[in-house]
Amino acid sequence: MWFQAKVNLGFQQSIAIEQERRNRFIIGIMFTMAFAGAGTLLGSLPGIERIGAMLSAILMAVIYRNVVGYPESLREGIQFSARYLMRFAIVLYGFKLNIDMVIHKGGILLVYDALTIVMGISVTMLLAKLLKADLNLSLLLGIGTGVCGAAAIAAVSPILKANDEDTAIGAGIIALVGTVFALSYTFLMPFLPISSVTYGIWSGVSLHEIAHVAAAAMPAGPDVMAISLLAKLGRVFLLIPLSFLLSMWMKRKEGGKSQSAPFPWFLVGFIITSLIGTYLDIPENVLKDISSASSFLLGAAMVGLGLNVHLSSLRTRAMRPLLAMIIASIVVSSVSFFALMWLSV
Repeated sequence: MWFQAKVNLGFQQSIAIEQERRNRFIIGIMFTMAFAGAGTLLGSLPGIERIGAMLSAILMAVIYRNVVGYPESLREGIQFSARYLMRFAIVLYGFKLNIDMVIHKGGILLVYDALTIVMGISVTMLLAKLLKADLNLSLLLGIGTGVCGAAAIAAVSPILKANDEDTAIGAGIIALVGTVFALSYTFLMPFLPISSVTYGIWSGVSLHEIAHVAAAAMPAGPDVMAISLLAKLGRVFLLIPLSFLLSMWMKRKEGGKSQSAPFPWFLVGFIITSLIGTYLDIPENVLKDISSASSFLLGAAMVGLGLNVHLSSLRTRAMRPLLAMIIASIVVSSVSFFALMWLSV
């Protein structure tokens, strides 16, 4: 009887411990979502909307980490958000990509987009080597500059086995610098010696995020925004082959090791959702809701990553990659501008 009571007590305690672990796991996920929600609200305020919800959420997470500390009891749920919510957000992100439009209407734009990606990555990495910057973080920034900002960094970080801190720092830098560039484009637009259509293409092939492209092109009218987003979607489309190339590169790089680079299965989901969004008649309001969900989940994932960032590392590791990325962004912007101006003459 005594032995049976002890077994029952032990069984009940193990159930209680497991239940507590589950509760902390759920609370950890909700913790990141609460920050994402606060970032969304903060990012909608006048003046701050230019910064955006994602950067607002990351900054709040970094401040919390360095003032309050990392919530260790919620680590499991936070890590789930950082890793798996991020992949799910990228899958949902595929609904934004109209593959048919990119292939059939944006043929020449794909050439421009490919050149932007090559230039963004190669110039960033060349400058990083010259500046003796952290190459892993610089590669993430180069990919973000060349392709589609924080979404590209989130997509390739598992393939490149980037640590959470690098991914969060990279996403935050891209969001901040891209916002500055979008504001600069909007200010310069009336003074540029190019047509509104050329301006739209330039915005699409050179700015970092889809949101940045939309913000820069919106003042020029709906037609200009349409062509700019088409140009930008070409870069999103090229994220697919780039990711598989990076996966093969990682496998070759680690060829002599037992653990090879993971296959990016979530990109298969990205392709599937892209095909669904392209060829199935999904109501516009549903696509808008999916897009909002994707942005929110990516924000929650970035909160999970931002909680790993030490402010001291921003000074010691991020300054040189940031400088390389800014210079590379200026090169991409300048070269694409003069090339498009010459082609439109």
